[in-house]
Amino acid sequence: MSSSAGPDSRSTPSPAASHRDAVRVRALSKAFGATQALNQVDFSVALGEIHALVGENGAGKSTLIRILSGIHRPDSGSIEVIGQPAQFNSPREAIAGGIVTIPQELRMVPALSIAENLTLGSPPMTRRLGVLPSIDRRRMNAEASEHLSRLNLDVDVRQPIRTLNFAEQQLVAIGKALRRQCRVFILDEPTAALEAREIDRLFAVLAQMKAAGTAIIYISHRLDEIVTLADRCTVLRDGRLVTVRARGEFEVADLIEAMTGRVAEDEQSDVRAPGAALLSEQSPHAPIQLHAGQTLGIAGLLGSGADQKVRGLFGAGPEPVAVQLAGSTGAVLTQPIDAIAHGIGLVPGTRSLGLVLNQSVRDNILLPNLNQIGSAFRIDRARTDALVNEMMDLLDIRPRRPEIRAGALSGGNQQKVILAKWLARRVSVLLLDEPTHGIDIAAKMHVHALIRRFTQNGGGVLVSSSDLGELARLCDSVLAMRERAIVGRVERADGMNEARLRAALERTR
Repeated sequence: MSSSAGPDSRSTPSPAASHRDAVRVRALSKAFGATQALNQVDFSVALGEIHALVGENGAGKSTLIRILSGIHRPDSGSIEVIGQPAQFNSPREAIAGGIVTIPQELRMVPALSIAENLTLGSPPMTRRLGVLPSIDRRRMNAEASEHLSRLNLDVDVRQPIRTLNFAEQQLVAIGKALRRQCRVFILDEPTAALEAREIDRLFAVLAQMKAAGTAIIYISHRLDEIVTLADRCTVLRDGRLVTVRARGEFEVADLIEAMTGRVAEDEQSDVRAPGAALLSEQSPHAPIQLHAGQTLGIAGLLGSGADQKVRGLFGAGPEPVAVQLAGSTGAVLTQPIDAIAHGIGLVPGTRSLGLVLNQSVRDNILLPNLNQIGSAFRIDRARTDALVNEMMDLLDIRPRRPEIRAGALSGGNQQKVILAKWLARRVSVLLLDEPTHGIDIAAKMHVHALIRRFTQNGGGVLVSSSDLGELARLCDSVLAMRERAIVGRVERADGMNEARLRAALERTR
């Protein structure tokens, strides 16, 4: 695949693209101050097509979909919807024009029923006594049930929407847009919070929508999904169009090269003999043993207890955890300070739990390391500057401004800051919960490289991830969990891959 800044001359339309375009964008440009977010970008999605849009953070994806969603207005260029010129000044206008975005963070009203959320903004109305307008609840419930049954979601629509899990709420959001007769769907990281079975159900719904003639713009950092799902894929880099390719003309490595301008490296880990035990959980209930030089994965469906296992080993669980540490040291972890004192660091699944977002990058890196950089009465500024600069260089934290607020960084750079504070402390054990959730491919590759370097230097890593492909590429061994119990194990030496991990999880049902 070409990695030039301009469009790839070999780009060809998919069969779906030969149909009428649902949306066509020509020469779209948008700047925010001195930053050129989009520069003369062309893009189209056809009726009955799934068109993926990929790129690193800052490539221009978000700006493009916000323009199509009516949040931003372009500086120049044109938009056509079903062959007609269009300009949206608000999300309401975009929805009225047939374009709806299903964001990562769903906008639901927890206290309202499923039917009320699905019809919110345009409920069916009737007139009481022929005069007073009121919501026709019988019709509202019937409409909601009808739309959700088409999406294979069989629930009592009268119950509060908070009783549904995320995947089910996502289907309600799709049903709401279908009720409004939207023909263009923009899905932003739709599988980020889903387990394997829920992803399969979502993909089945998307196939059904595609067959019905809906145009779908699909955005995801999970490139394996793109290869499987997309009829076409557009790659953006630094606000410019790099290439457009049809199904069968791209693989994950091609997308990585186009997104980053670099040839993708093989991320498969070699089979290595584990070193001495660094951490052994003293529990008859799903005990964990982690060795030096080992990356140990935990895979489990929602509710399996995988994330709780990771938090518990950091002293952040509901109950104390007894462990045996390197050198035959016994300890009971009742709170995070106990784990930190014994050389254990945690990168939580929710980044805001691992950072003080309104404090600087410098302060976040130094927070668990104050005893290394001075006394109770004086901070050694030279040592702090050296330590912070070393970590920012090592992890390629951008921008290189230690004084900037952590909350102002991209998700990938926030993740690097959390890693930096533990690497600065020289911990021996890293606990990682969804370590690359919501970050782009370049940041993900960098995090993976740091994990490998950490284990090569004798550390141990325990990682919980819903991305089975990530676990297969990263881990020496993966444990399958169900109902807080370890029910299976897959070893790299036995030929680990995503399919084997999925099969191991399927056996746990």
